[in-house]
Amino acid sequence: MNEIKELKEVRFDTSEINLRDNLVRGSILPQKIAELPRNVILDGNTVVEGAIYGHRIEIRKGEVEICGAVFAQNEVYVAGDVTGSVVFRKSVGSANSVVSRAAGTRPCFGSDINARQVSLRNAFVAGSIYADEIDLENCVVIGGVFATSDASINNCIVGTFNTPQVTLQGTVQLLLPSAFTIDTPSTTPDTRLYNLSLADLGALYRGVHEDTQSGRIPMNLETDEIKSNLTGEDARRTLRAFTVIGKVLAADLIDTDRFQNHFLLTAAALGPQMLKTYDLGQNADGTPATLDAPRLRQFFFDLLEGRVEPRPMDATFSLQNLPR
Repeated sequence: MNEIKELKEVRFDTSEINLRDNLVRGSILPQKIAELPRNVILDGNTVVEGAIYGHRIEIRKGEVEICGAVFAQNEVYVAGDVTGSVVFRKSVGSANSVVSRAAGTRPCFGSDINARQVSLRNAFVAGSIYADEIDLENCVVIGGVFATSDASINNCIVGTFNTPQVTLQGTVQLLLPSAFTIDTPSTTPDTRLYNLSLADLGALYRGVHEDTQSGRIPMNLETDEIKSNLTGEDARRTLRAFTVIGKVLAADLIDTDRFQNHFLLTAAALGPQMLKTYDLGQNADGTPATLDAPRLRQFFFDLLEGRVEPRPMDATFSLQNLPR
């Protein structure tokens, strides 16, 4: 970052706050009713150590870090031409929308996102997304994608999704064994759905050979579907689960703890809030495989973009092992 000016005590009486090359030691919150419709503009090279509330919160240039929670009455918006880092360390919410479609940055959301509409591109979300409508492209969501209306997931890694309607495009990879919809998912000819719950993510992270009983599981939206009929007093609904839980239960015959997936995903979910740096052992070159937030983000984007690719699942087991 360039040299920044420290603002210890924030007092603004204008209808719009514009920050550039600033370090704000406190929060940016309205002190009176007249300040509720105030917009907050972050114009680059800015750190806000507290929370932000504004009618519209806009990031116009990169190298921005917000350490507290963020809430906008109208919209949280990352401009399409932003480059450089954009980091939200805690939860982000809006009564209307959260939008980031910039191609030149990978915004990091260190916790959950809550809004009516969420539209993200190239984003890393350590928590989950809760919204009526969700549109994701080239994103990594360690938690779940939970939409009350519909979701569009294009070439993403997500923990799971639960939505009445979903459109799946490109390669979509799940970190958890199951995902849920009400209607049949909409797909395109290039749609590929994979499950990473039995991939040896720990070995991939360290750059060593994967366990021979691990692998990425291709999912079929027809054969891997389980339908459940839910009946209430005056309504009946069909819930569709797309799951590889049978394969995961079979894999319990092997020691999946050595894959280190749970430890790695927990560290990724903590994101910037992890207070201590842990490691998974040694990398292939003998150096410690530290679980710091920047490296975790890079690893999942390498996985998303095919620079790191899990082996296909081809493990077998004997039914004679069941009694033991």
